[in-house]
Parts: sequence; C-alpha cells; structure tokens
Amino acid sequence: MSPILVRPVREQLEHDRLIRLLQAKLRRKFDAGINPGVEQNASVGNGPLPLYPDLVLFSLERGRRLQGVIEVETGESVNHLEALAQWTHLSRLRVPFHLYVPATMVDVARRLCEDNQIGVQEIWSYHSIGDQVRFALVHRSKELPTVAKTNGTKVVERPVKKVASKAVAKPVTKPVAKPKKISAPVQVAKKKPSGKAKKPKRK
Repeated sequence: MSPILVRPVREQLEHDRLIRLLQAKLRRKFDAGINPGVEQNASVGNGPLPLYPDLVLFSLERGRRLQGVIEVETGESVNHLEALAQWTHLSRLRVPFHLYVPATMVDVARRLCEDNQIGVQEIWSYHSIGDQVRFALVHRSKELPTVAKTNGTKVVERPVKKVASKAVAKPVTKPVAKPKKISAPVQVAKKKPSGKAKKPKRK
C-alpha cells in the first residue's frame, strides 16, 4: 500500500483479497511475494528507498530473478498522486509492470499513464460477481521491457515484423543486334582521254 494513501477498511480488505487471489493464480509461473496492507515482505529497487509493490514476481529457478511487479488499485487509489508516487517508479524497473484497476476506472488509469508517460506493460480490469472476481486484459503495450536471461545478461526483446516475401521478376534482357558492316563504296576509275584525237575519215 502506498504511504500516501489510507483506504477505508472495507476497501483495504477487498484489496488484500485480490492480492492473494493473484498470488494463487500466478503460483505455477512465478514465486510471487506479496505486500498486503502495511506489510513489507518483498521489496524491489536498488535505491536508498526500496519499493514495495503489491506483488513481486520472481522466477521459480534457484536464482529467483525478478520477472515483474504488479500493483492492485481500488477506486480510491486510481488518481494522479498515486500515479506519480507509485506507478512512475515501478515502470522504471526494466521489468514488466502490470496494473490492476476496477472496471469502472480503466479509462482513468489509461489517461493517467499517457499524461505522465508511465510505461505500463499490461492493464487489467477486475469486477466482482458475488464471491468471484473476474479479471480481463484491457491494454498491452507493444514495447517489451528489458528482461533477464538465465545467464545474468539482459536483452531487449522486440516484436519481429514478418514481411511477406514477394517474387521479383527479373528483367528480360534482349540480345543487342550487332551493327552491320557497311562496305566502302566502290570507286569506278574513269578512263582518261587519250592524248591523240582520232581524225575523221574522209569520204
């Protein structure tokens, strides 16, 4: 829970119930540490002030690498002050940041993220039907954050665009006709008149 927010008792109980439901739902994929109420069981961040999101997701491997964080909000906590105090810092952890908000506050949460340039990987909505809670994915960012490999190095995963290969027709080259050889004009030698003129015969 954010130190700047004091929820009503009933809303806080519902908030903590959602955290435990998500922990049980993600148990097969992650080792999820939770911080219900004022508890500080799992922290993230290397700064002087550690962060305590509602759920901290670790890998099931021996190294227990940080795989993501989840913040669960109620109707009272989807506001500008909470976005600056919590969401902004959680989005800078270079791991997926997932935000869960009531179904009636989805548009408000989206606008807060856009106005404050908060990089949230996924936004989920939830609503209760009796004792059951239903979750729905309403937003997924196209940009994937940096994730850690098993060998300790970090890489940036980006969606790969598949480009359909088109057959390119090769231009048909026609053989160039060789120029015909033009024979030189034959010069006819003119006969030179003989120096002696023939005299006409007398009759």
